[in-house]
Amino acid sequence: MNKFFIITDIFANFQISLKHSLRGFIYIFLAAVTLYAQTTINSSPDNDTLIIEEAKDREVFSFGKNVIVKQNAKGVFAFGGDIIIEGTVDGDVATIGGSITQKENAFIGGDVIIFGGTYRPESKNPLRNLGKETVMYAGYEEEMRNLTQNPSQLFSPTFSWAFLAQRLLSILFWFIVTLTFTTLAPGAVSRAIVRFQLSTLKVIAIGFLVFLATTFGVVGCLSFLPNYVSAIVSLMAFILLMLGYVFGRVALQVSIGKQIQKRFLPENRQSETLAILIGVFVWTIFLSIPYFWTFALIILLSSSIGLIFTARTTTGWQSL
Repeated sequence: MNKFFIITDIFANFQISLKHSLRGFIYIFLAAVTLYAQTTINSSPDNDTLIIEEAKDREVFSFGKNVIVKQNAKGVFAFGGDIIIEGTVDGDVATIGGSITQKENAFIGGDVIIFGGTYRPESKNPLRNLGKETVMYAGYEEEMRNLTQNPSQLFSPTFSWAFLAQRLLSILFWFIVTLTFTTLAPGAVSRAIVRFQLSTLKVIAIGFLVFLATTFGVVGCLSFLPNYVSAIVSLMAFILLMLGYVFGRVALQVSIGKQIQKRFLPENRQSETLAILIGVFVWTIFLSIPYFWTFALIILLSSSIGLIFTARTTTGWQSL
């Protein structure tokens, strides 16, 4: 009998907990429905424009579409589309590859940020909060817009005379940079080449991990530290990564140039300058092949950072 009562109590408690769980799920569902009902976002018949009726507590993000704010929104960001403000936006309004139009009675409470477009207020004195800024760079609007509408062209660029001219300028630039490095610091470049050839996977792995750690560290600084501190840390990280990338690319270009020269040219025709030119040309080709260039860039960046972090000083501290 005691066992029967125990089982009955367990079953009753299970029913009570199940009822509470169902009630909680119903409350959550109703809250979600209420929140969704307060946010009204529609699309135009051609599906190229987002029409914001009421989204006062919501940030609106658009990719490859125009945005029209009829009533309220917390903030608006469009990538590859225009933004038209007819109502009120409490926060920032930003677009890349588009323009921002502020109607006569519209209000923007935050900053206006535009890259690849223009800011077009219809009123001589647009309704803005005091102290807010307008950051605008009017250039490459069509290129950015086409990129958002066809993102695959980023990984598979179309061949054109402009594309060919850019690659020729890249070859000339990196040839001069590599020749300068090998002239001013031949020992450092030679040691980097030896380290890469002896432990290729180790160098790439260390560089990739350092790159990930730096990326997450910068994101963390931007999220938790004051603006001026995060800006300084981000700038320092960017400069260090770029310096490492330049030195690593120089070393890898010389390395692959010497290997190709050694394999296909007789010894009496080999030279340092020719090896640099061959290496620069090969890496430029690698970074121009559709879709393959992303993998080549990751390898190049990881190797460059890895060569910096695996470097060792040849001489220690000397006591005076």
